[in-house]
Amino acid sequence: MTVLIAGAGPAGARLATSLSEAGRDVVLVERLTEPHRNSFSSAALSLGEASRLNLPQSAWSATWSGWQLFDPSGHEHQWWDADPLGVVLDFGQLRSAMWSRAQAAGAELITGCTVRIEALHNDRAHVLLQHADGRRQHRHVKWVIDATGASRCLLRAASVPPPSTADPLLEGVGVEWLLQADDRVSPRWRDRISFFLGTRWIPHGYGWVFPMENNRLKAGVCCLAPQQIRGSKSDLLARLQALLRNCKLEGCSVLDRHGGVVSSSVARRESLGSGALLAVGDAASTANLLGGEGIRHAIDSAALLAETLLNADNPRLTVPVPADVVRQTYEQALHQWFGWRWRVAGKLAQRTWWGLDSPSADRRVERIIHGLSRTSSARDLSKLLFHYRFERYGLRLLRYLI
Repeated sequence: MTVLIAGAGPAGARLATSLSEAGRDVVLVERLTEPHRNSFSSAALSLGEASRLNLPQSAWSATWSGWQLFDPSGHEHQWWDADPLGVVLDFGQLRSAMWSRAQAAGAELITGCTVRIEALHNDRAHVLLQHADGRRQHRHVKWVIDATGASRCLLRAASVPPPSTADPLLEGVGVEWLLQADDRVSPRWRDRISFFLGTRWIPHGYGWVFPMENNRLKAGVCCLAPQQIRGSKSDLLARLQALLRNCKLEGCSVLDRHGGVVSSSVARRESLGSGALLAVGDAASTANLLGGEGIRHAIDSAALLAETLLNADNPRLTVPVPADVVRQTYEQALHQWFGWRWRVAGKLAQRTWWGLDSPSADRRVERIIHGLSRTSSARDLSKLLFHYRFERYGLRLLRYLI
């Protein structure tokens, strides 16, 4: 079985590693020429998840023990724990390490290249590789995987139906700057992840400042408004610059400027492929837009897809497993793995971000933050925002879901 994966982000690279370790032939194709280019990801996650996913410690840029939220009035709220709760990743380092792991497992890595499907069948695909230097290669493969992220390049090209109007695709458009701070500025942002909520910071979205090693900071804003009312990139940049001024970070050197899109449907009921084409990671709506988190869900989806493909390629099977059965098995595995909390988080994201556009919405956010200050610890916040542990908040969440 030969599998071609378009996109060497966390999902594509982990899938390539898993399949290669199982003895399958894997071609991993990436449009970028090196892993540190366009390294957009705020990339904060819990310490337990970083360990569970076996993320290389070389990519752990900083650890954090606290949450810091700035409410719509500009007031600061903090929650602290005695022990580290999470890590902030250097996304370029993460990508580099995952590429190396895939190659060490036996995958063929091709960079500076894009993929186009020439012919798609139920049991095979014919693809064209277009290299940056003009070379063209044809490949015949058993499966082709769309791991191109929110762009969903191969799904769109193959006319796979997008999410329905009843379950629309939520999109977050973000910009992030990598800043070089100094010992006078960085202590206020060290050892914690900071979020900015409310229309004074950015309507329909949120801002953040995350620590990294050597006094570097990631600062960004993300807008999750419906497309018809979403502002331009210049609007986002103006919001980011205003946030930096408010935080007295405008004097920091800017080491890198980048941006990106994260997207997901809420119910995640769209088709994840057609014939020999399947999707993984953000292309399969695995991102959770409540906190803009995508990396660990993408890697989990890669593990589920690897297991599905390997089971279907079992040499003891006397009859080939049809492609549509493989796809349905994979889709069911995703829903079982992520469960009801995943869907509730998606509904909360839609309700929260689409509705964050007025003074009344700001007052609602302030009530939530003040309530969390009274009732929740730093660990409770991590469980809520990283693991979607909504049970302790009970019926108070219902009004945000209807």
